Amino acid sequence: MIVWRLLVLMFHLMMGLLICGVFFPLSKLSTHEVLVRWWSSRLLAIFRVELKFIDCSDGTAAQRALIISNHVSWLDIFVMNAQQPCYFVAKSDIRNWPIIGWLSQKAGTIFLERGKQREVRRIYEGLVHQIHDGKRIAFFPEGTTAAQGTVLAFHANLFEAAIEAQVPIEPFSIRYLDASGKLHSAVDFIGEMTIVESMQAILKGGKITAELRQLRTINTINAHRREIAQEARLAVARSLNIELN
Repeated sequence: MIVWRLLVLMFHLMMGLLICGVFFPLSKLSTHEVLVRWWSSRLLAIFRVELKFIDCSDGTAAQRALIISNHVSWLDIFVMNAQQPCYFVAKSDIRNWPIIGWLSQKAGTIFLERGKQREVRRIYEGLVHQIHDGKRIAFFPEGTTAAQGTVLAFHANLFEAAIEAQVPIEPFSIRYLDASGKLHSAVDFIGEMTIVESMQAILKGGKITAELRQLRTINTINAHRREIAQEARLAVARSLNIELN
């Protein structure tokens, strides 16, 4: 069964290359989003991941916002894209991942060099323009993946883009559950684990429920980026029933 799923996965990845290389240059942005959502949903199905979306925004969702979430796995991007496609800010390492790195780049992912303050400034200025253009921009403020049951400190730099663009923060939380409703250990993508090792672990780990929660928006008017980052982290942690230190 796993061998068959690997074959299906390879075919799906090749389909992604075809879509990005042939269809994207010839189609409109709205068509891109439809294709990204379909491709992401199909990828989740191959890995036996069922998406469960829960709207906890209480009607506060904004037409334009900067989207953030906790970060568990490389799957997070596709979980969010399967619900509603976004343009992600991601660490530059992902660009070097086989196939997925190229697909991410062609899908509009914005790559950020870690530890370069000038690069952060350049990126967030670009984000302001893209938010004003109506694009759904998303990033993971932890800066790296964390084991389920924890939420790392949120880096505040990119929250400045929401302040300058005068849009709220739209937080999401993600967790992955097994058949008994417990956190699914096979999804954790931490330490020295490679993308290939992670894929194998997920394929062998049984069915997964990806629980994606949309939380109440956070106002950024007259706020400081560090305050917003802390408020967003607290909101995400509470939705995951995690106590922060």
